[in-house]
Amino acid sequence: MKKAVVLCSGGVDSVTLAWKVAAAGALDRLVSFDYGQRHSKEIERAALVAERLGARHDVVNIRELARFLTSSALIAGGDTAVPDGHYAQDNMKATVVPNRNAIMLSIAFGIAAGAKADAVGIAVHAGDHFIYPDCRPAFVEAFRAMQDCALEDMWEVELYAPFTGTDKAGIVREGTSLGVPYEITWSCYKGGERHCGRCGTCVERREAFHLANVPDPTDYEDPDYWIEAIARMKAGKPA
Repeated sequence: MKKAVVLCSGGVDSVTLAWKVAAAGALDRLVSFDYGQRHSKEIERAALVAERLGARHDVVNIRELARFLTSSALIAGGDTAVPDGHYAQDNMKATVVPNRNAIMLSIAFGIAAGAKADAVGIAVHAGDHFIYPDCRPAFVEAFRAMQDCALEDMWEVELYAPFTGTDKAGIVREGTSLGVPYEITWSCYKGGERHCGRCGTCVERREAFHLANVPDPTDYEDPDYWIEAIARMKAGKPA
């Protein structure tokens, strides 16, 4: 990998990947997507990350897709509220955006081919497998095979997904060793002035720093809810 395009949402995972690729001297640019999500904080944070890394940041506008994806709690104007609780609970399936990674990766591979980059990086990880089918190893391998066919005899682009066997705590540990400034990242689905501390990504984020034994620099509205959410999940109770 000499020149990589990295998908960046501005969250813990993708920012860690951006730092990892930059540390290897291979970061060409960060690519973020405006797909009609509830808020723009994640894109703003991705822009800040790009500035810190001295990298190009491209934002691809695919907001028109939001008209067809209103079943997801992450889409602005939809009928589904962002659920509270732990990621491992079934109610988090409301946050699935159908085919999101496949759509974004297809575009990113086109960008990479145009930029003569040899890799596209995505930060899917083991903690996402329960809820999101397009974060699982089978999807990653299938997408690699599809892109090999799509760009055959034109340009060779690798799908770089180094965290598929790593949980979020492991990502935090690696990112801490790389010096990732997690205080500038954004995870909360609700998009308020502060991280809510209650939605699936806030609970997962808080738990990851705890398990990694790394101080969490995040300002949460409800900093202790994650303990209750984990207890309810382990007891098989709804959020």
